[in-house]
Amino acid sequence: MKLDDDIHNYYEHLVLERIEKLNLPRKKTADYIADLCCLALNKVPPRYIRYEVDMAFFLPQLERIQMEQEVEEAIDLGIKILDERESRGEK
Repeated sequence: MKLDDDIHNYYEHLVLERIEKLNLPRKKTADYIADLCCLALNKVPPRYIRYEVDMAFFLPQLERIQMEQEVEEAIDLGIKILDERESRGEK
């Protein structure tokens, strides 16, 4: 059995949106971005959806703001971890 291809974690969208907003793809390597995504997504709860439009219509504004704050904190923590690792010369 396989899950439908449309099913995905809505937080993935928010994490990528935040990474773009910080302009990180132009500053960091693809490996750094991939590690950052994993670190951030492991810090937030999963929220599985099929269609983005469902979230636009059915997600209360307050909940959306809270989710964005959670992602911001998770990204900030991931950046701190990765930058400290880089400064110590670790991969």
